[in-house]
Amino acid sequence: MPLSLTPAAPGDVEQIHALRRSLEDWMAARGLDQWPVGSLPRERIAAQVDAGEWLLVHDDEGLTATVRLLWSDPDFWGADDTPAVYVHGLMVARRRRGDGLGRALLDWAADQGREAGVGLLRLDCRTTNPTLQAYYEAYGFTAVGRRDFGDFSCTLLELGLE
Repeated sequence: MPLSLTPAAPGDVEQIHALRRSLEDWMAARGLDQWPVGSLPRERIAAQVDAGEWLLVHDDEGLTATVRLLWSDPDFWGADDTPAVYVHGLMVARRRRGDGLGRALLDWAADQGREAGVGLLRLDCRTTNPTLQAYYEAYGFTAVGRRDFGDFSCTLLELGLE
């Protein structure tokens, strides 16, 4: 699926936050433990947008998908200096569920890593979300570690880009 991604601008912060909140509410209503309600404040999204980390996909109805692309991730991966590209904030609007947008965004992120000459695509998901971990593993990711925080733990996953 060809994608047209645009870098997020300050005026997009509210839309990104609204999509995130809608997905948090959807997960909470179904007992899914990935993003607790209110866990990503607008201010943090604004700082990430200012840093050029967010990319957006729009359709005729508005914002339909997002991804945050990073070139280091010490918060989750520690002081690991292995050349890698990291995905966070992968979101697809529920109205586009099943359209292949999530996979297309992972393909795009992998291409960005290859073009930059890095050998790994990395991401994480909560250890309490086996469905999401299975989705990533079906894509080709391998669980390579775990990161424990005060109130949750994440499985660290990576995919070789060679």
